[in-house]
Amino acid sequence: MAAFKVAAIQMRSGTDPERNVADMERMVREAAGQGARYIQTPEMTGAMVRDAEARKAAFTTQDKDCVAAAAGRLAAELGVFLHVGSTAIRRADGKLANRALLYAPDGSLRASYDKIHMFDVDLDKGESWRESSAYEPGTEAVVTDLGEARLGFAICYDLRFPQLFRTEALAGADLLSVPAAFTRQTGEAHWHVLLRARAIENGAFVVAAAQGGVHEDGRETYGHSLIVDPWGRVLAEADHAEPGVIVAEIDAAQSAAARAKIPNLKNAREFTLETVTGPAPALRGAAS
Repeated sequence: MAAFKVAAIQMRSGTDPERNVADMERMVREAAGQGARYIQTPEMTGAMVRDAEARKAAFTTQDKDCVAAAAGRLAAELGVFLHVGSTAIRRADGKLANRALLYAPDGSLRASYDKIHMFDVDLDKGESWRESSAYEPGTEAVVTDLGEARLGFAICYDLRFPQLFRTEALAGADLLSVPAAFTRQTGEAHWHVLLRARAIENGAFVVAAAQGGVHEDGRETYGHSLIVDPWGRVLAEADHAEPGVIVAEIDAAQSAAARAKIPNLKNAREFTLETVTGPAPALRGAAS
C-alpha cells in the first residue's frame, strides 16, 4: 500500500442545508487541490438545527438530500473518496438517522453508517442534550476498503466507546474516522486525549473533522479538527474553531509497524469477572 493524503474539513454549519453545501463544496475543492484522496467533513454537515419543528422542514430522505447529491457529484468530478461525516437523513419509517455517507471516486455510494451512541448527557452550567429524542440510533459497525487503507466509521459521541473502534481494528481498519460536533465544554476537556487514545490503543490513524464556533441555532462547538498517527502523534490540527481545511499524508504501513511493536490486538485475552464481597474492613482512627 502506498502513502496518500487525507483531509479534514472544519465547518460551522448553519440551519440552511443549501448554504452549508456551498461551504462544503468550496472546502472540498480546496482539499482536493492540496492532493487529498480521502476527504472527511464533520458531523451534521447538512445543518445544525436544534428546534424540532425546524428539523422537520430541513431534512429529507437520502435520495432527495442535497448534501448526498453534492457529495456524489464532487467525488466523481474530483476523483476522491468523499466522506460526509454525517447529515440528518429521514428514514423510511419517518425517523431521523445521524448518517455518515462515503462516496467513491466514481461517485457511487461506497458505504453508510448510522451513529450508534446517542449523546444524552447533562453537563455543567445547565448544558443538556438528548440526541435520542431526535434520532434513531444505528446498530451496525461498518468497515470498508479505500484501496490504500481500510476505513472504520464512528461519529462524535461514539468516540467514548472504545469497543466500537476495537471491533473495527480487529476487522482490519487502519484508518478510523471520528467526524464530530463536540461541544466546547467537552472538547476542551477530552477531545485531544480521547482521539489520541483511540489511535494508540488500536495502532491506527484517526481523522476527525469537527464543527467549530457559535452556530445559528445557538450551540457552540469546539473545532480543533485533528489527524493523528498510530503512535498518537498529531499530524495536523486546526488549532481554532474557524472553518478551514487540514491535510496530512498517511501510510497504512505505519499502522502495521505500530501493531508489530505493541501487538495488543493479538495479545488480548478472554477473561471473566468475579465480584468479591465480604465484611467491611475495620478502620483505624486517630489516637485519642
